[in-house]
Amino acid sequence: MKSPIGILTIEGNEKAVTGIELPGECAAAGCASENRDATELAAPLADAVAQLEEYFAGKRTEFDLPLKLAGTPFQRQVWLALAKIPYGNTVSYAELAAMVGRPRAFRAVGQANRSNPVPIVLPCHRVVASGGGIGGYGGGLDMKRHLLALEGATWTD
Repeated sequence: MKSPIGILTIEGNEKAVTGIELPGECAAAGCASENRDATELAAPLADAVAQLEEYFAGKRTEFDLPLKLAGTPFQRQVWLALAKIPYGNTVSYAELAAMVGRPRAFRAVGQANRSNPVPIVLPCHRVVASGGGIGGYGGGLDMKRHLLALEGATWTD
């Protein structure tokens, strides 16, 4: 789908959304680009397109999609904790580690965050470095800044 941050590739089937590739990720992985009309998509994928459009228009602050997340139990725990970070807010990697009951595992949390299969829906862009620095982001720091600014979040560069 076209978005203000570029083309997003949404993956899944008739039961669930399984992945969202940020602009540049799919091309770097050698994926075939296929533009499809949303009316041709399975319901979860069409819903993902509609909800992402609402998010980028400033009309949605939470997502309600069926997700199938392939990862380790720890990764899935971290990914689900991301959904608890309120729109427009940020947490540090250390705070996210505490949220999953592993306060000393901030590096492992960062690695799990990097592997998030459905960015934006599970808002890994809301995780920043301790002290409020922007930290990293798979889609690049400009994209992270754009998403945080869209939500009215604050950070330091």
